Amino acid sequence: MEKGKISSLQMAIMMYPTIVATAILGVPSITAMYAKNDLWLSPILASFIGILTVYISYKLHKHYPNQTVIQFSEQIMGRLIGKILGFLYLAFYIPVTGSIIRSYGEFIVDSFLVHTPISVVMASMVLLCAFAVLGGLEVVARVAQLFLPTFAIPLIILILLLSPDFEFKNLFPMFEDGIMPSVKGAIVPSGYFTEFFLMIFLLPFLADGKKGMKYGMMSVFAVMMTLVVVNLIVFLVLGEATISKVYPLMNVSRYISLGNFFENLESITMAIWILGAFIKISVFYYAAALGTAQWLNLSDYRPVIWPIGILLVEFSFWSFPSGMELGRYDLINFPFQGFLMQTLIPLLLLVISVVRKRLVKKSKAS
Repeated sequence: MEKGKISSLQMAIMMYPTIVATAILGVPSITAMYAKNDLWLSPILASFIGILTVYISYKLHKHYPNQTVIQFSEQIMGRLIGKILGFLYLAFYIPVTGSIIRSYGEFIVDSFLVHTPISVVMASMVLLCAFAVLGGLEVVARVAQLFLPTFAIPLIILILLLSPDFEFKNLFPMFEDGIMPSVKGAIVPSGYFTEFFLMIFLLPFLADGKKGMKYGMMSVFAVMMTLVVVNLIVFLVLGEATISKVYPLMNVSRYISLGNFFENLESITMAIWILGAFIKISVFYYAAALGTAQWLNLSDYRPVIWPIGILLVEFSFWSFPSGMELGRYDLINFPFQGFLMQTLIPLLLLVISVVRKRLVKKSKAS
């Protein structure tokens, strides 16, 4: 179904903006709400979920090297239950991709294109992503490779230009209420880290599959470090005001002023967000299209790309009547849905697979 091959490094490069893109905008205010000045610790705690998810994904891939979760769930659970589980995954990924598209649209319309209909903003991004997915996995991987410097370098520039505004006293006193506030602040970021399960749709197409675990873990570490740094710079500039901001990274970028020349650089944040959102939506879109084709037993996933694109735009409206509903979903529902579908159920599948294979070995030995 997918003729293209990518390297483990390309997979890691794809996964990095897939997790970071949406997390850097909203996570600082959410973690600050619970952890306050200890918000830098929350992404570190949340990353353990990412490590576990990568480990589970790779182990499942080793058991079923040429299949995705849509396919091997039928082998593990039986045809009927496997089909139901596969449908549940599609019913999870398609609305989640719709929520990502809606987040992108809300940010662009609220912050920049205030007179542009949100439907136009979202549909144009879906159309662009559809062309990337039509090109196949190699195209998405190479686009991610091409955009990585344009995604990472502006972020580094932003950090350097903000350094004169850092107030290190904002970080003290540390652990005033113990570690529990940081644990609570880690719940929402952990939902983003569960998205590393998307690797299960990429691992069968690696040219160097043995390095999949290594580069997956490196991507988790890179995401964790990025979120720690972003949380720190936002809180060092805004302090407790971080809690009241919807897009705190956008707010701190407005603080930049060097020699009356470098000012109002929120366009850097917008560039980071658009590039990251494009890669993120493309990866989710690819997983939804590939998974749908596999669930329907089609020989190619390209015929379902356009129908799924329409569904994605529709779900971005159907699921969330307003931006407030979207924020509530990101804060309350998604962390638990993400953990259930992308960490807990895969763990159960892995346990059942291991137990079944051991029982088969014992029966053969006897």
